[in-house]
Amino acid sequence: MLYQKTTQSMIAIFAMLVAVTGSVHAESAAPKLANVTILATGGTIAGTGASSTTTVGYTAATVGVQSLIKAVPELAKVANVTGEQVFQIASENMSNEHWLTLAKRVNVLLAQNNVDGIVITHGTDTLEETAYFLDLVVKSRKPVVLVGAMRPSTALSADGPINLYNSVLLAASPEAAGKGVLVAMNDQIQSARDVSKVNTSTLDSFRSSELGFLGYIQGGKPFFYRQSLRKHTTETEFDIGALQSLPQVDIVYGYANMNPVAVDAFMAAGAKGIIHAGVGDGSLAAKVVPSLKAARAKGAIVVRASRVGQGILARNGEANDDQLDFVAADTLNPQKARILLMLALTKTNSTKEIQRMFYTY
Repeated sequence: MLYQKTTQSMIAIFAMLVAVTGSVHAESAAPKLANVTILATGGTIAGTGASSTTTVGYTAATVGVQSLIKAVPELAKVANVTGEQVFQIASENMSNEHWLTLAKRVNVLLAQNNVDGIVITHGTDTLEETAYFLDLVVKSRKPVVLVGAMRPSTALSADGPINLYNSVLLAASPEAAGKGVLVAMNDQIQSARDVSKVNTSTLDSFRSSELGFLGYIQGGKPFFYRQSLRKHTTETEFDIGALQSLPQVDIVYGYANMNPVAVDAFMAAGAKGIIHAGVGDGSLAAKVVPSLKAARAKGAIVVRASRVGQGILARNGEANDDQLDFVAADTLNPQKARILLMLALTKTNSTKEIQRMFYTY
C-alpha cells in the first residue's frame, strides 16, 4: 500500500515537472514581438462623418491616436504598440516646419534600442510628399511606414483599421528593413519615391503607376517583389539635425496661354527655387522663358518637371538646360521635385551638383 502511494506521488510529481517544462519551452518558443511606435498626425484616418454613409464632406483629424489603436485590438498580436500624437491636422495644412518636427522625432525614436519600427498616420492629400521627405532625411534602416485612409473612421467599410493593421505588421517585419520609407495602403506596399495619389476618393487611390509598387500584404505577411534602387535614408547626404527651416521653393504650373505672373510673384516673395511643372516633357512657354531666365540670373534654381505624372524628363530635350543652367527633374513629379530641391539647397547652389542629386535620389 505504501509502495503504491509512493509510486502515485512520484508519477504526479513527474507529470507536474513535464507540464512546467513544457510551459517553459512553449514560452521560450513564442516569437518576441517587435516594438512599434505610431506617430499620429491627423487626416482622414482620424476623421469622423455625420453618418455611417458619409464618405465625403467629413471632418478630418478628430480622433486621437489612442482611440485609433484601441479600435484595432488585433495590433497587439503583431507588435507591442505605443502611440504619440505629434499633430492633429488635415494634411493639406502640412508645412515645412511640420516635416522637420516629424522627421527629427522619427530619428530620435529610431535611435533607441526599444523601437524597432515606426508607423505614421497621415492625411492622404500630401502623404506622398511627407513620405518622400522622410525617405531623404531618416537616418535608420529600421522600417518607417506611412498610412492613411480614404474613408473616415465612422464610415461603413472604413479602410483605416485594416490599413493601420497592415502598416504595423509591415513596420514590425524584418523584411521591411533597409527598403526606405514605405506606404501601406489597400493591401499594397509602395515606395515613398514613386507612389502618388491618383484618384480623389477611391480606395485604390495610391499607385506607383509606371514603375510599380513593391509588394503585397496578405495573410498577415508582407511579400516583396522589388525595391527602389535610388538612394534613400542612411545613404543620403542630407542632415536636418540643426535645420530650423527649409529654403523657399515654389511650383509654377504650365498650361496653354501661360503667362509669367506666377514666376515673377514667387521671386518677389523670396523664392530660392522654382519648379516649373511644364506641359509634356517639361516644355517652356515662350512668354515664361524670360522670367525663368531672370530668376536664374538672380540666383534661384530652376527645375524643369512635368505635369504629366509619368516618364523621364529629358535633360536638354524640350529646352537647352545646359545653356539655361536649369535642372531636369528626372522622374520626380513637381511636388516631390520641390522637396528634393529644398534639401539640395541646404547643401549647395551648384546646378551641376543639384542635377547629380536628382539622378541619385
